[in-house]
Amino acid sequence: MSRYHNALLLGDTADCIAVLEESGNMPLAYISAKLHKRIQVVIETNGGSVEGLMDKVDTSTKKAGCLLQPPTPIVRSDNWPTLPIEKHTLEDLEAAAAEAEHSGEEEYHDAIPAHAAPEPSATAWGGDDLDEGDMGGFGDDDLDLGGDGGWDDELDLGDDFGDKHDAAAPPDEMDGIQNVSDDATFDMPPAGRAPAGCWVANSSHAADHVAAGGASSALQLLNRQIAASEFSVLKDTMIGCYLGSTMSLPGVPGSGSMNIPLLRNDAGGHPGSDSLPRTSLKISNLVAGIRSGYRFFQGGKFNDSKNSFTDVLKKIPLVITENRNEANEVKEMLEICREYITAIRIKGAMSGCASDPVRSTELSAYFTHCNLQPIHLLLALRSAMGTAFKHKNFILAASFARRLLELPDMASERNADLRVKATKVLQKSEQMARNEHTLNYKENTTFYIDCKEFVPIYSEAESAKCSYCGSHYSESMKGMVCTTCTFSTVGVQTIGLVTGS
Repeated sequence: MSRYHNALLLGDTADCIAVLEESGNMPLAYISAKLHKRIQVVIETNGGSVEGLMDKVDTSTKKAGCLLQPPTPIVRSDNWPTLPIEKHTLEDLEAAAAEAEHSGEEEYHDAIPAHAAPEPSATAWGGDDLDEGDMGGFGDDDLDLGGDGGWDDELDLGDDFGDKHDAAAPPDEMDGIQNVSDDATFDMPPAGRAPAGCWVANSSHAADHVAAGGASSALQLLNRQIAASEFSVLKDTMIGCYLGSTMSLPGVPGSGSMNIPLLRNDAGGHPGSDSLPRTSLKISNLVAGIRSGYRFFQGGKFNDSKNSFTDVLKKIPLVITENRNEANEVKEMLEICREYITAIRIKGAMSGCASDPVRSTELSAYFTHCNLQPIHLLLALRSAMGTAFKHKNFILAASFARRLLELPDMASERNADLRVKATKVLQKSEQMARNEHTLNYKENTTFYIDCKEFVPIYSEAESAKCSYCGSHYSESMKGMVCTTCTFSTVGVQTIGLVTGS
């Protein structure tokens, strides 16, 4: 059966008829021969008689026969898909060597007659064809080959130089033929390097390692560079970075899809082994997140604002910049997120201790020392001024009123009512000129805010910083996870955030 199938697929009608005859299917053999106009073959093999063959075939339902032919190939080539590889065996090399030797001897004998053979006394360079009489005006004194002349003999022949009468032996092209093994085969060229392997080798950025699927090396880089330790916080961001570096291209029906790597340095052609992946996170994503946080902060939706800034903090370690300006912009965004998250956390602590006049006044004062946008600092100063004036801390209230009136936005018409109110608070506070409570707050002294206890740290030497976001803590927080970014360790000295590959 397989023989008939092969003949049918190859279009070998003679073999198809022969198989049918050998198997005893004479009606089918005769019909096939008639369709393919090979009746004579069946007549010869059947002893010259074809009587009764068509009587056994029911042709009542058959309108016409169909000639079966193999499908036309899409790519017409002589040896597709094979690659022509010239292989030499030991016998081929020996035959080629014998043929070359035989042809060389014939050419030599044809080119040099017997009477032209050199004399035994001649050297390997031939006889002395230079006659002294033909040298013209060059006498013995004109050509001095001695060692005292201006031209020194710089050619050092050494002790290994053979006899000048010995001709240099021609290289033996068949040298080493005995070293050829019988199983000598064609050596395929080495395979190219996978894109993922190139990405890991060409970059020291965690995003490129994540895109290549090297989660282990990416986590090691994050731990060494920014002391990241709580990696579960970065899980969703890393998965998105991995999925965004490849494209799935559907294949032909019945075949699987192909994963095609996306490159960011292929503008001038394929970079080859210097390729780098295209990551899904860009600076535009960070800018959108910060704008969203600003909008929520302006509207008083502090929880939503904190979530937006926290999300940006998670994305920054996996964003790759192209130049120094972008790197500085990313680091500036990191500081913005840190300041706003700290301010929002202080605002939440203020709500929890509203009944404590001392603590609420201190927190409102710390709130104004966060590096906020001018429009948001205006809101913080207004809140702190009201809190201090309410709890009869008039010295502090006057300070907040002055800072509020010095803001450029206070000159606008929309803030006219607030300007009048701040002026009245300043006048009243200057009249009273006392604080009702003793506060842990020195307005004219530079300090850092402890992002866990929300108390001032006046000496940087006594504080510990987060290796990633730069939040300050007391020394007791060393080795613990930062409460601002929630994934880096406090007090570990590292190289810091790496923004380029």
